[in-house]
Amino acid sequence: MLDIKFVRENPEVVKENIRKKFQDQKLPLVDEVLELDKENRAIKQEVEALRAERNKLSKQIGALMGKGEKEEAEKVKAQIAAEAERVEVLSAREKEVEERIKVIMMTIPNIIDPSVPIGKDDSENVEVERFGEPVVPDFEIPYHTDIMETFDGIDLESARKVAGNGFYYLMGDIARLHSAVLAYARDFMIGRGFKYCIPPFMIRSNVVTGVMSFAEMDAMMYKIEGEDLYLIGTSEHSMIGKFIDSMNKEEDLPQTLTSYSPCFRKEKGAHGIEERGVYRIHQFEKQEMIVVCKPEESPMWYDKLWQNTVDLFRSMDIPVRTLECCSGDLADLKVKSVDVEAWSPRQKKYFEVGSCSNLGDAQARRLNIRVQGADGKKYFAHTLNNTVAAPPRMLIAFLENNLQADGTVNIPEVLWPYMGGTKKLIPSKKK
Repeated sequence: MLDIKFVRENPEVVKENIRKKFQDQKLPLVDEVLELDKENRAIKQEVEALRAERNKLSKQIGALMGKGEKEEAEKVKAQIAAEAERVEVLSAREKEVEERIKVIMMTIPNIIDPSVPIGKDDSENVEVERFGEPVVPDFEIPYHTDIMETFDGIDLESARKVAGNGFYYLMGDIARLHSAVLAYARDFMIGRGFKYCIPPFMIRSNVVTGVMSFAEMDAMMYKIEGEDLYLIGTSEHSMIGKFIDSMNKEEDLPQTLTSYSPCFRKEKGAHGIEERGVYRIHQFEKQEMIVVCKPEESPMWYDKLWQNTVDLFRSMDIPVRTLECCSGDLADLKVKSVDVEAWSPRQKKYFEVGSCSNLGDAQARRLNIRVQGADGKKYFAHTLNNTVAAPPRMLIAFLENNLQADGTVNIPEVLWPYMGGTKKLIPSKKK
């Protein structure tokens, strides 16, 4: 969310940013919010003047009564009553105006970083760098659920009966591998100085609207019926929410946290994308990382965060690349974002396994996350988030890149301790 003062002083900058995000339908909102802001400031001035006048008149009543001028005193009382009614009307309008301003300000997108490539959608995202050599083996790579089934590791049919499409049972070695990857990701991030946290898996509506745009909320979040609670779509939501309405000492920054959680997503409008497997599902688990820092440090942390994910995947022999998100693919709160994509030998292309984002002070402004400097100056923090690992999607990349011609799956050395020393998965049945 932008500062209304910034919009007031830079309306054309805000409009040009909207155009760069190909959201021209939001252009009229800038003029509307400026008119409302003007009205709001005028209301405040009039209310302040009326209250000052009321205080002045109230003092006159006592003096008039003391002089026995009751008739004049009654006239002053009537004037005060009339002005009180006016204040009441103005205050009601002020509330309406401020609520509308808030809605608009939460709809106008954040100012993107100048380095962000301009493009309409994810088809215009820009590859930045590749890490590791993508390999296509000389044998056919089966679909990921077919690989899992050779280990008796997945049951989609039973899951559909129990919960519907978009759910799954993981079992045996595949379930253990899933948990091993998460445990390794946790320890990997702890080793890089992040504090481990298990957060609430439900959050209130004020936190939801603080961490994401209305469009994201509608597409992702599951609401708990009869409660002011939502299931989290990622632990970033409750992790950033941890700092709501906080005043943080500058010397205590940065706050660097890594968190585990189950995640729940509607995946509204995502039909047709690898639907029959576990690529896009309603429930999964994830290790996440978030940073709350000083504004001048957020670009540095942005680069550190995505590099963490790259290093994690490379340690498991999975080739990856980074993809800069273009303006039209950026969620409204984001200043800059990069996707980490893993190589799929079966598809002979990369696919998304994580996303790193710098949100500037947008979330901090919505959630009132402030910092007090050594000089006493107060300002809004910057927040960042990034996926460490999100199985079972990550398992797709893992299985495809570590599958051998005989159907076995090699376990990278970093995972041996988490797999009880197992170095190779051996199929329990043939497809």
